Amino acid sequence: MSGPRLAVIGAGAAGLSAAIWAARSGLSGESIVLLDSRQRIGAKILISGGTRCNVTNRSVRPSDYSGGPRHFVKHVLEAFPPARTRAFFAEIGVELVLEPTGKYFPTTHKAATVLEALRREVDRLGIRLETGRRILTARRLGEAWVLEDAGGAHLRAERIVLCTGGLSLPETGSDGTGLRIARDLGHTLIATTPALTPLTTQDACWKTLAGLTLEAALSLYLRGRKAHEVSGSMLFTHEGFSGPAPMDLSRHYLRAAGDQAAEVRARFLPGLDESVLIEGLRAGRDHEGLRTVRHFLTERFGLALQLSELLCRRAGLERDERLKDLTTDHRKALVRQILDCPLGVDGTLGYRKAEVTAGGVDLAEVRASTLESRIAAGLHFAGEVLDVDGRIGGFNFQWAWSSGHVAGRACAEALS
Repeated sequence: MSGPRLAVIGAGAAGLSAAIWAARSGLSGESIVLLDSRQRIGAKILISGGTRCNVTNRSVRPSDYSGGPRHFVKHVLEAFPPARTRAFFAEIGVELVLEPTGKYFPTTHKAATVLEALRREVDRLGIRLETGRRILTARRLGEAWVLEDAGGAHLRAERIVLCTGGLSLPETGSDGTGLRIARDLGHTLIATTPALTPLTTQDACWKTLAGLTLEAALSLYLRGRKAHEVSGSMLFTHEGFSGPAPMDLSRHYLRAAGDQAAEVRARFLPGLDESVLIEGLRAGRDHEGLRTVRHFLTERFGLALQLSELLCRRAGLERDERLKDLTTDHRKALVRQILDCPLGVDGTLGYRKAEVTAGGVDLAEVRASTLESRIAAGLHFAGEVLDVDGRIGGFNFQWAWSSGHVAGRACAEALS
């Protein structure tokens, strides 16, 4: 047949991986076309990790992901684990550095280093890249797939890989087109919501801490019962809460958004037992009674002074209340503010700030070994379009590299 044998729709991380691994697995680059709706590819790569691109993580497990079944995720990750990701990037000239958090970044600390290396590999393999070509529909015609773009032009291919992402960060080109194509082809879509997006609050007191970063544990309560907990860095902003912990919790908060009793609480001393805090306050009263409570919390337990002052105020204490004057009721209220504090979360910043989309193509309708559709022969998926989303820390990029590898290799083997 004329035209490419394989069409990869979407030239983000997953699409680049799929095209590269199809070519590396024996399919000639000239028979692969990589299509993207934007003139410049890789926008999400360029802005990720604060423009540094968190390529992967030291330890990646199925439990780091939400969405479809963990055994499915495990199969894909094992086919192309982080060690192979690091080796691949070393092969194409990207040296990575491990940070104490377990995250791997390019040693240049520039996301452009990653994108440029992937582009060079695409060129080296002879893969045809067509930008500014937005595919709107895909239909099966005999043994071929026929794709139609926004200009009405058609393209035929024997197999296609749908790597169009979801709905997150729409300014990068994610508009849900791939999800619609999958649905039109008969696939079930698990309802989508933003994930890894900042939380918002109307409680003005938290906004006075804008710019403060600390370690915390955040818990989601549904109808009074703890449903989920995350730990990590937390950043106070003028809109609410950002940073790894709030962003990790956002997908769970949004998935439970229909539950009017959903509440987010913070533990500002995540490694401290309640009994230790209570005993510390009692000992402070007995031995350092003239010290102010706010300064004691900062010097003894390491809370930022701004936060100590705010928590004391929320517990009903006077600004310069001394330890010797701390009543039992005030002590109980203060302990709750420190270890189980309601944040008044009322929403998120949505898709416009979300790093990934939760939900997507139902994994029950996809083969884990090849990421080929069980419904439409010759249709494969990779990346964010599937019902898999990872927590913050390089996990979503690892899913992109791994799923792209599985889909690309499977296409090459099927077309050999």
